[in-house]
Amino acid sequence: MADSNEMTINLVVLGKTQTGKSAAGNSLLGSADFESRLSPSSVTMCCRLGRSGRILGLIRRNGCESALRVRVLDTPGYPHSALSKEQVTDMVRAALAQHFGEEGLHLALLVLRADLPLCPDESDDTVQLIQELLGPTWKDFTAVLLTHADKAEETGYSEETYLHSASSTLLSLLSSIQHKYIFLDNHNSIIKAERNNVLKKLLNFIQKNNYQVLLKHSKE
Repeated sequence: MADSNEMTINLVVLGKTQTGKSAAGNSLLGSADFESRLSPSSVTMCCRLGRSGRILGLIRRNGCESALRVRVLDTPGYPHSALSKEQVTDMVRAALAQHFGEEGLHLALLVLRADLPLCPDESDDTVQLIQELLGPTWKDFTAVLLTHADKAEETGYSEETYLHSASSTLLSLLSSIQHKYIFLDNHNSIIKAERNNVLKKLLNFIQKNNYQVLLKHSKE
Protein backbone atom coordinates (compact mmCIF):
# COMPACT_ATOMS: atom_id res chain seq x y z
CA MET A 1 0.00 0.00 0.00
CA ALA A 2 1.41 3.37 -0.99
CA ASP A 3 0.48 6.64 0.77
CA SER A 4 -2.66 7.29 2.80
CA ASN A 5 -4.51 8.54 -0.30
CA GLU A 6 -3.79 5.43 -2.34
CA MET A 7 -4.18 1.70 -1.86
CA THR A 8 -2.78 -1.10 -4.01
CA ILE A 9 -4.16 -4.63 -4.07
CA ASN A 10 -2.08 -7.50 -5.44
CA LEU A 11 -3.88 -10.38 -7.18
CA VAL A 12 -2.88 -13.51 -9.08
CA VAL A 13 -5.17 -15.45 -11.44
CA LEU A 14 -4.80 -19.24 -11.42
CA GLY A 15 -6.66 -22.09 -13.05
CA LYS A 16 -6.96 -24.42 -16.01
CA THR A 17 -6.22 -23.54 -19.61
CA GLN A 18 -9.08 -21.76 -21.42
CA THR A 19 -11.03 -20.86 -18.28
CA GLY A 20 -10.66 -17.15 -19.05
CA LYS A 21 -7.84 -16.16 -16.68
CA SER A 22 -6.27 -13.59 -18.99
CA ALA A 23 -9.68 -12.13 -19.90
CA ALA A 24 -10.56 -11.90 -16.20
CA GLY A 25 -7.25 -10.15 -15.52
CA ASN A 26 -8.00 -7.64 -18.28
CA SER A 27 -11.44 -7.02 -16.82
CA LEU A 28 -9.99 -6.28 -13.38
CA LEU A 29 -7.38 -3.94 -14.85
CA GLY A 30 -9.78 -2.25 -17.26
CA SER A 31 -7.28 -2.83 -20.06
CA ALA A 32 -6.05 -5.38 -22.58
CA ASP A 33 -2.67 -6.12 -21.02
CA PHE A 34 -2.97 -9.88 -21.43
CA GLU A 35 -3.46 -11.80 -24.66
CA SER A 36 -6.84 -13.55 -24.60
CA ARG A 37 -8.37 -15.49 -27.48
CA LEU A 38 -10.01 -18.76 -28.39
CA SER A 39 -7.34 -21.29 -29.29
CA PRO A 40 -6.97 -25.08 -29.60
CA SER A 41 -3.83 -24.80 -27.45
CA SER A 42 -2.83 -22.86 -24.34
CA VAL A 43 -2.36 -19.16 -25.12
CA THR A 44 -0.52 -17.95 -22.00
CA MET A 45 3.04 -19.27 -21.97
CA CYS A 46 4.59 -17.16 -19.21
CA CYS A 47 3.67 -14.99 -16.23
CA ARG A 48 2.96 -11.31 -16.82
CA LEU A 49 2.17 -8.50 -14.40
CA GLY A 50 -0.46 -5.92 -15.33
CA ARG A 51 -1.12 -2.65 -13.53
CA SER A 52 -4.23 -0.49 -13.52
CA GLY A 53 -4.31 3.26 -13.37
CA ARG A 54 -5.75 5.13 -10.37
CA ILE A 55 -9.36 4.06 -9.76
CA LEU A 56 -11.52 6.53 -7.86
CA GLY A 57 -14.87 6.17 -6.12
CA LEU A 58 -14.39 2.73 -4.55
CA ILE A 59 -12.74 3.33 -1.19
CA ARG A 60 -12.74 5.93 1.56
CA ARG A 61 -10.19 6.07 4.36
CA ASN A 62 -10.43 8.37 7.37
CA GLY A 63 -13.34 10.17 5.77
CA CYS A 64 -11.48 10.92 2.54
CA GLU A 65 -11.68 9.28 -0.85
CA SER A 66 -8.67 7.14 -1.69
CA ALA A 67 -7.48 5.96 -5.06
CA LEU A 68 -7.21 2.25 -5.76
CA ARG A 69 -4.55 0.60 -7.88
CA VAL A 70 -4.84 -3.02 -8.97
CA ARG A 71 -1.93 -5.28 -9.87
CA VAL A 72 -2.75 -8.62 -11.48
CA LEU A 73 -0.31 -11.45 -12.20
CA ASP A 74 -1.47 -13.53 -15.17
CA THR A 75 -0.21 -17.12 -15.22
CA PRO A 76 -0.11 -20.14 -17.54
CA GLY A 77 -2.91 -22.62 -16.92
CA TYR A 78 -2.53 -26.15 -15.68
CA PRO A 79 -3.02 -28.63 -17.28
CA HIS A 80 -1.14 -26.85 -20.10
CA SER A 81 -0.77 -27.91 -23.72
CA ALA A 82 2.99 -27.28 -23.78
CA LEU A 83 4.22 -26.99 -20.18
CA SER A 84 4.51 -29.63 -17.46
CA LYS A 85 3.06 -29.15 -13.99
CA GLU A 86 6.58 -28.64 -12.62
CA GLN A 87 7.31 -25.96 -15.22
CA VAL A 88 4.07 -24.11 -14.47
CA THR A 89 4.59 -24.37 -10.71
CA ASP A 90 8.20 -23.17 -10.84
CA MET A 91 7.33 -20.32 -13.20
CA VAL A 92 4.43 -19.07 -11.08
CA ARG A 93 6.33 -19.43 -7.81
CA ALA A 94 9.24 -17.38 -9.18
CA ALA A 95 6.89 -14.68 -10.50
CA LEU A 96 5.03 -14.44 -7.19
CA ALA A 97 8.32 -13.96 -5.36
CA GLN A 98 9.53 -11.41 -7.90
CA HIS A 99 6.42 -9.25 -8.03
CA PHE A 100 4.79 -9.73 -4.62
CA GLY A 101 7.69 -10.79 -2.39
CA GLU A 102 8.05 -7.30 -0.98
CA GLU A 103 4.45 -6.12 -0.63
CA GLY A 104 2.72 -9.49 -0.37
CA LEU A 105 -0.26 -11.08 -2.14
CA HIS A 106 -3.79 -10.13 -1.11
CA LEU A 107 -5.79 -12.73 -3.05
CA ALA A 108 -5.32 -15.65 -5.41
CA LEU A 109 -8.24 -15.81 -7.83
CA LEU A 110 -9.06 -19.36 -8.89
CA VAL A 111 -10.75 -18.99 -12.28
CA LEU A 112 -13.41 -21.58 -13.14
CA ARG A 113 -15.93 -21.62 -15.97
CA ALA A 114 -19.53 -21.26 -14.81
CA ASP A 115 -20.73 -23.01 -17.98
CA LEU A 116 -18.77 -26.21 -17.27
CA PRO A 117 -19.18 -28.60 -14.31
CA LEU A 118 -16.29 -28.91 -11.88
CA CYS A 119 -15.28 -32.55 -11.50
CA PRO A 120 -13.33 -34.05 -8.58
CA ASP A 121 -10.10 -34.78 -10.51
CA GLU A 122 -9.97 -31.23 -11.89
CA SER A 123 -10.57 -29.76 -8.46
CA ASP A 124 -7.89 -31.95 -6.89
CA ASP A 125 -5.29 -30.86 -9.48
CA THR A 126 -6.11 -27.19 -9.09
CA VAL A 127 -6.27 -27.20 -5.30
CA GLN A 128 -3.00 -29.13 -5.09
CA LEU A 129 -1.30 -26.52 -7.27
CA ILE A 130 -2.62 -23.65 -5.13
CA GLN A 131 -1.54 -25.42 -1.95
CA GLU A 132 1.97 -25.86 -3.33
CA LEU A 133 2.15 -22.19 -4.30
CA LEU A 134 0.49 -20.54 -1.30
CA GLY A 135 1.05 -22.97 1.56
CA PRO A 136 -1.20 -24.18 4.38
CA THR A 137 -3.22 -20.95 4.75
CA TRP A 138 -4.23 -20.90 1.07
CA LYS A 139 -7.95 -21.03 1.89
CA ASP A 140 -7.79 -17.64 3.62
CA PHE A 141 -6.22 -16.04 0.55
CA THR A 142 -8.20 -17.69 -2.27
CA ALA A 143 -11.41 -16.61 -3.97
CA VAL A 144 -13.17 -18.18 -6.96
CA LEU A 145 -13.99 -16.26 -10.14
CA LEU A 146 -16.74 -18.00 -12.11
CA THR A 147 -16.27 -16.78 -15.68
CA HIS A 148 -18.69 -17.13 -18.60
CA ALA A 149 -21.54 -16.40 -16.19
CA ASP A 150 -23.41 -14.87 -19.14
CA LYS A 151 -23.68 -18.32 -20.70
CA ALA A 152 -25.19 -19.71 -17.49
CA GLU A 153 -27.66 -16.80 -17.46
CA GLU A 154 -28.63 -17.49 -21.08
CA THR A 155 -29.78 -20.97 -20.04
CA GLY A 156 -31.94 -19.55 -17.28
CA TYR A 157 -29.65 -19.82 -14.26
CA SER A 158 -29.50 -17.04 -11.71
CA GLU A 159 -26.63 -17.09 -9.21
CA GLU A 160 -28.92 -18.68 -6.64
CA THR A 161 -30.28 -21.42 -8.91
CA TYR A 162 -26.81 -22.06 -10.34
CA LEU A 163 -25.36 -22.75 -6.90
CA HIS A 164 -28.39 -24.85 -5.98
CA SER A 165 -27.65 -27.08 -8.99
CA ALA A 166 -23.82 -26.99 -8.78
CA SER A 167 -21.71 -30.10 -8.32
CA SER A 168 -20.85 -31.17 -4.79
CA THR A 169 -17.19 -30.68 -5.78
CA LEU A 170 -17.72 -26.97 -6.48
CA LEU A 171 -19.91 -26.47 -3.41
CA SER A 172 -17.29 -28.15 -1.21
CA LEU A 173 -14.56 -25.94 -2.66
CA LEU A 174 -16.60 -22.76 -2.11
CA SER A 175 -17.36 -23.82 1.45
CA SER A 176 -13.66 -24.42 2.16
CA ILE A 177 -12.77 -20.85 1.14
CA GLN A 178 -15.57 -19.24 3.18
CA HIS A 179 -17.79 -18.75 0.10
CA LYS A 180 -15.53 -16.11 -1.45
CA TYR A 181 -16.76 -16.23 -5.05
CA ILE A 182 -17.72 -13.81 -7.81
CA PHE A 183 -19.64 -14.40 -11.03
CA LEU A 184 -18.01 -12.67 -14.00
CA ASP A 185 -19.97 -11.89 -17.16
CA ASN A 186 -17.53 -12.23 -20.05
CA HIS A 187 -19.59 -9.98 -22.31
CA ASN A 188 -20.01 -7.12 -19.86
CA SER A 189 -17.07 -7.52 -17.48
CA ILE A 190 -15.05 -4.74 -19.16
CA ILE A 191 -17.88 -2.24 -18.59
CA LYS A 192 -16.85 0.19 -15.86
CA ALA A 193 -19.89 -0.38 -13.61
CA GLU A 194 -19.45 -4.15 -13.75
CA ARG A 195 -15.72 -3.89 -13.13
CA ASN A 196 -16.25 -1.63 -10.13
CA ASN A 197 -18.81 -4.07 -8.72
CA VAL A 198 -16.29 -6.92 -8.95
CA LEU A 199 -13.51 -4.80 -7.40
CA LYS A 200 -15.82 -3.83 -4.51
CA LYS A 201 -16.43 -7.52 -3.79
CA LEU A 202 -12.69 -8.25 -3.89
CA LEU A 203 -12.03 -5.34 -1.54
CA ASN A 204 -14.67 -6.74 0.81
CA PHE A 205 -12.91 -10.13 0.85
CA ILE A 206 -9.58 -8.41 1.55
CA GLN A 207 -11.12 -6.24 4.29
CA LYS A 208 -12.67 -9.29 5.98
CA ASN A 209 -9.19 -10.83 5.92
CA ASN A 210 -7.95 -7.75 7.83
CA TYR A 211 -5.83 -6.68 4.84
CA GLN A 212 -3.42 -9.53 5.53
CA VAL A 213 -0.97 -10.51 2.81
CA LEU A 214 0.74 -13.75 1.88
CA LEU A 215 4.22 -14.51 0.46
CA LYS A 216 5.77 -11.36 1.92
CA HIS A 217 9.48 -11.82 2.44
CA SER A 218 11.37 -10.04 5.17
CA LYS A 219 14.26 -7.83 4.07
CA GLU A 220 16.24 -8.84 7.11
